[in-house]
Amino acid sequence: MSVAAVVLAAGKGTRMKSAIPKVLHPICGLPMIAHVVKNLREAGVGRIIVVVGPEGQEIQDLLGSEVEYVVQAEQLGTGHAVLQTEAVLKSHSGPLLVIHGDTPLYRAATLRELIKTHESSNASGTVLSVLVDDPTGYGRIIRDDEGAFAKIVEEKDASPEEASVKEINSGTYVFQCEPMFAALHQISPENAQKEYYLTDVLGIIKEQAGMVEIYTHDDHEEALGINNRVQLAAAEKILRNRIREKWMLAGVTMMDPDTTYVDAEVELEPDVVLMPFTFIEGRTKVASGSVIGPFARVRDCVVGENVAISQATVLESTLEPGCTVGPYSHIRAGCHLAEKAKVGGFCEIKNTTVGPGSKVPHLTYLGDTSVGSGVNIGAGTITCNYDGKDKHRTVIEDGAFIGSNCNLVAPVKIGAGAYVAAGSTITTDVPPGALGVARNRQRNIPDWVQRRSGKSSCQEEG
Repeated sequence: MSVAAVVLAAGKGTRMKSAIPKVLHPICGLPMIAHVVKNLREAGVGRIIVVVGPEGQEIQDLLGSEVEYVVQAEQLGTGHAVLQTEAVLKSHSGPLLVIHGDTPLYRAATLRELIKTHESSNASGTVLSVLVDDPTGYGRIIRDDEGAFAKIVEEKDASPEEASVKEINSGTYVFQCEPMFAALHQISPENAQKEYYLTDVLGIIKEQAGMVEIYTHDDHEEALGINNRVQLAAAEKILRNRIREKWMLAGVTMMDPDTTYVDAEVELEPDVVLMPFTFIEGRTKVASGSVIGPFARVRDCVVGENVAISQATVLESTLEPGCTVGPYSHIRAGCHLAEKAKVGGFCEIKNTTVGPGSKVPHLTYLGDTSVGSGVNIGAGTITCNYDGKDKHRTVIEDGAFIGSNCNLVAPVKIGAGAYVAAGSTITTDVPPGALGVARNRQRNIPDWVQRRSGKSSCQEEG
């Protein structure tokens, strides 16, 4: 039977104190609501409806057509939010999972077990509960004398005896649509918050002889919601620990896991080594044998086998097998380093291709440049790619040799096998096999220092 889900994401998240909608705050490189949708898909949910507020366009822009949307024009509570989906779910006969958009820590296996428990018990509604030492801030699960579900009481409405209960409502449920919507039409805002509580639906279902099941989960961390920056940081730490453990068990070495940060969409092959203070971000892929770090940041890159990146930042680029980068280099977006290319210390390259075996050893800037194979770029070389209005390209063909401290003023081409003399400013093409020299001839002026100071060569200081 097909499973659908409603994700509640219309809240303003005022406790985050942010202009960014709460569910768009990132955790391990992904907005928290993207984690929720990903977890639902992995749990086998086929149809997802996201309830957004009137200003929910950013959420729709993020998730796109992958999900459906319903707008909750007024924030009148969780029950009111789910009621807005009635029209789009009127023909759905399977289980309906209801989950909050700020709960990114559920494992897909947990959601599958929740759905399985609901289906096997033939319940009209099932609530996921957890046991915690400190239930402050959560609704309490109240059971009857036989241990079955009796009701859920929100903390602000709880008696002292009810408030002492440590089994809490996670805010995650599975319903059958027909009894759920029937109950939603019967709830009222007669409570401390003056809101329509979704939790009241379970009580109404039970009163009308419907079956309500409790699925108690043993990992309370999965049910953690995020309402402020402290809880955001706590969730980030939990998820990062899971990611690190997954990759280490898959054959990745982390010299110091506590100072190694790997985003949720990263892919790592066995025998990758991540050194301390390394950040692997976005959709980066790293192949076997590569060593990243220490003090490295790699984002949205494809890194081939046996690549070494030390104390460097590499963004939105491709590094083929055997490349070396760093230390203290910046590889900006749009770069492609071919097999065994080298970008050494204190270099910056942008929108540049470095050919097989070519070397950019140190103190160099290459912008909008194509470097062929077997090229050597001397220290202090700069491609002058910007004329104040437009960017221009420099081409350095196979086997060329660029001396130290050269300026290559684009657009310009250095031909195959050509040399550029150290200290040259090149403004026109250098033909293949030629030597380009563009500098004034040196002239030495004898005794210049003494004449400048007004002293003769034999004069002593007093």
